[in-house]
Amino acid sequence: MRTDLVVIGLGYVGLPLAREATASGLTVAGLDTSAKLVARLNSGVSHVDDITDAEVAAMRAAGFTATTDESVVAGAAAVVICVPTPLAEHGGPDLAMVESACAAVGRHLRPDTLVVLESTTYPGTTDEVVRPILERLSGLTAGADFHLAFSPERVDPGNEVYGIRNTPKVVGGHTPGCTTAAAAFYGKLVDEVVQAAGTREAEMAKLIENTYRHVNIALVNEMAVFCHELGIDLWDAISAAATKPFGYQAFRPGPGVGGHCIPIDPNYLAHKVRTLGYPFRMVELAQEINTRMPRYVVERVQQLLDRTGRTLSGARVLLLGVTYKADIADQRETSARDVVRRLRALGAEVAFHDPYVPAWEVDGAPVTAATAELPEALAAADIAVLLQRHRTYDLDQLADHAPLLLDTRGALTPQAHVERL
Repeated sequence: MRTDLVVIGLGYVGLPLAREATASGLTVAGLDTSAKLVARLNSGVSHVDDITDAEVAAMRAAGFTATTDESVVAGAAAVVICVPTPLAEHGGPDLAMVESACAAVGRHLRPDTLVVLESTTYPGTTDEVVRPILERLSGLTAGADFHLAFSPERVDPGNEVYGIRNTPKVVGGHTPGCTTAAAAFYGKLVDEVVQAAGTREAEMAKLIENTYRHVNIALVNEMAVFCHELGIDLWDAISAAATKPFGYQAFRPGPGVGGHCIPIDPNYLAHKVRTLGYPFRMVELAQEINTRMPRYVVERVQQLLDRTGRTLSGARVLLLGVTYKADIADQRETSARDVVRRLRALGAEVAFHDPYVPAWEVDGAPVTAATAELPEALAAADIAVLLQRHRTYDLDQLADHAPLLLDTRGALTPQAHVERL
């Protein structure tokens, strides 16, 4: 039986893609190395914030199946690789999972199959890493015997406006024919397909998007530090600047950056640039600024406590919201971890409250979860720190019950006991 699509890697990128393809009427199979994850999906249980158990059940009813058997690739018209690319020690992406996925595809690749890499990486990966593995193991030639392309994932967890279908899909092929084949495939799933000049341009597009955000967040994070010293309300200034209808996009400071995209992906580009003998100073500086924000948050906590005659050592600090983004459970690269590390190093007693995270640990040591109702937990702390503005938080309640409150998201009106970052 011919399968329309095999998605390799059923995480935050792969599972939403499989859902959209299934909803579009394609026959879809998912391949993952985790037998536990595969069993959960086949029993109708989701592990991704944006996909409910009911949606997984609907996928299953429409014919979707998950498996750990790589031979499923042999029956696929299209294969899309969505495996993680964590940051390696050398500063570039760790491509071990990409290489493993490509090997699985290469062992079962058939003529006329479309193979697409969606995993974020440095420009050149599709041609320099993926293509040789596929060609060597299959004996087929990209662009002649099978189609090869790159298409950057644009999944935004928790975004209720833009999903896979209504987010333009960039594709770049190994050859013009590969680009056409990839565009035809994604045209079945999305409203708009944008054809890039080639795989490198498509790979670069993803890194441009995230580097743009990384650098601009670093800019306002650095401004937050000196505006506090100058007595300037940066949040008000940003809101005023945002009234300009052209030439400006508002970015706002925070306790650091999280998720895979912003703190990780721009480093792939910096790593590639360094192989040419150049430093990528904008990215390196942005990384330095954003990485030091958790330390700055703790410094501000210390300053607030100092005003009341308390020291940070022994102080009870309650962290509110420890996910990397509001209204989801995803904790990948959350800056809250670095805040905890610094607070612990300075002797604080750290607890957390997060409606999406029932239990949490940092460096293998559990962080105490607030078990009391939130008003009581706030009152029992010496200071609370709003790290993530989940919509379930009643901001008035936070201000009313916390003896001291540092708001790192600009959500609250400053008061005698409430400060914004």
